[in-house]
Amino acid sequence: MATNRSIPDADIIPELAYADVSRAAAWLCSRFGFSERLRIADHRVQLSFGRGAIVVTQRPVSTPGGPSATHATLVRVPDATRHHARAAEQGVKIVRAPQDYPYGERQYTAEDLGGHLWTFSQTLADIDPATWGGKLTVR
Repeated sequence: MATNRSIPDADIIPELAYADVSRAAAWLCSRFGFSERLRIADHRVQLSFGRGAIVVTQRPVSTPGGPSATHATLVRVPDATRHHARAAEQGVKIVRAPQDYPYGERQYTAEDLGGHLWTFSQTLADIDPATWGGKLTVR
């Protein structure tokens, strides 16, 4: 894949729409630990987290119904319990407390100021997907 300084170096980059791009970017950075990578006028901000990235975009004026939970993002973190504690301490609405899953992950889910759902996931063990009903399709 070619590189371009104008786009994050990530394979998957969710784009999340907010009414106020600057406020949303600041909130995500302070509450979830993102870093601002690139700002494009007042309608777009690229944020980085580890090796991943998201783009915060301006919600179109014509969007009916305001905030929605149709957007969701999974973010891998080294310590889900500590990340959860920090987010809760900052007043983040926690939708699902940290929980260990049979597929080797500890996860919690939170809702941001735009109504988007975020699941933060910590790898606990390398588990064969076949043991919990998954099927590995890439070798």
